[in-house]
Amino acid sequence: MFTLKAPAKINWSLFVLNERVDGYHNILSLMHCIGLYDRLTFDHSESIEVITDDDIQTEENLVFKAAVMLKKHAGANKGARIVLQKDIPMQAGLGGGSSDAACTLKGLNRLWDLRLDTAQLQRLGSELGSDVPFFFHCPLALVEGKGEHLTPLNIGVPYTLLLIKPPFSISTAWAYRKLMSQRADGGVTHEGMELTKMTDKIDNINLICRMLKAGDVSSLKLVIQNDFESITKETYPLIGRLKGELLEAGAHLSLMTGSGSAVFGLFSNKGKAMEAATHFSDYWNRVVDTLDTVSHVP
Repeated sequence: MFTLKAPAKINWSLFVLNERVDGYHNILSLMHCIGLYDRLTFDHSESIEVITDDDIQTEENLVFKAAVMLKKHAGANKGARIVLQKDIPMQAGLGGGSSDAACTLKGLNRLWDLRLDTAQLQRLGSELGSDVPFFFHCPLALVEGKGEHLTPLNIGVPYTLLLIKPPFSISTAWAYRKLMSQRADGGVTHEGMELTKMTDKIDNINLICRMLKAGDVSSLKLVIQNDFESITKETYPLIGRLKGELLEAGAHLSLMTGSGSAVFGLFSNKGKAMEAATHFSDYWNRVVDTLDTVSHVP
């Protein structure tokens, strides 16, 4: 029996490019793992059991789906008892379900001694969700395509964030549908800076990386971008208010992560982030650091 940690993530940038024929969407994003974890404990069993306190039906749980997929792929005549302890809120844009799926593939590969390499596990993970492959390339990566093309990066500098989740969740499928619908109607533009060409978007992400590496947080707020933010704030104006309150509480910048509903503020140190967190006691909140490396030990 052993336990692995599945980290959450934030998006420093997230561009949604176009819908694909397979129903997914091409994206361009800079994703970064953070020190917020679910924990998965693996043990041998005659069948596949997933024990958790979340309210997802077992058959819909990505942990269960990942286990069934790997067992079928490997032709393994084995089972596993997986205990999932959640700390990453669901439908918050923090990637908890995807990280759990990636962690399940890694854990069962070890438990069952399958000896599959990372590329094989990543390909399996891409069938479960577009964010799953990223968690094989933590802590920081440029993510392209539907999420399967990754360029691992390193900035070597940790940053302190205050995460806030409002008292509602946002379905990723809903966010994509709304964004594509508004674009079809000609309704969505980028806030602050119009980035229409792929080269501009790549340059934007490269600029964000350089600023993060140099610690240039004062300019960073001018270039971070999330295409989902404008459409989610229309339906959920609290997201915009929380962003503003984070800035008033001393954050250098604030951005929604993924398709929401969580937002984060970047602070100069943990003390200031902890002080700011006292203003958000009515909401789920955590002070975390971005990760330079990812440890899977408990």
